[in-house]
Amino acid sequence: MIVRDWAPQLEILAHASTGGFLSHCGWNSCMESLSMGVPIAAWPMHSDQPMNTMLVTQELKVGIAVREWANRDELVSSNVIESAVRKLMVSKDGQDMRRQAEELGIGVRQAVVSKDGNSRAALESFVAHISRS
Repeated sequence: MIVRDWAPQLEILAHASTGGFLSHCGWNSCMESLSMGVPIAAWPMHSDQPMNTMLVTQELKVGIAVREWANRDELVSSNVIESAVRKLMVSKDGQDMRRQAEELGIGVRQAVVSKDGNSRAALESFVAHISRS
């Protein structure tokens, strides 16, 4: 399904049938996708997006680049998009990316919601620091 207007992104990413996310790789989109355990087909446009794409594809190995940043001025054909989506959804590499994304998502969610999670502990420490008399 292609959604061109606003959509409830987190709800879509949280849905069990969402197997991948074609994204410009803005930081919020990356965080939302990865926190839901959804791998990314990265298509950066500008700003932080090329670096986020490198993080997602090369470091975390939870996504595939639709187009290399060096080729950003070239038109992207439907064949290139299809190839990236197929690699993400039906290849052995894609299966590995989906597994890795799911594991990463579990870790992110635990860091936020667990009583002993790193993100929760950091937030509680910050709130305690700024609210002391």
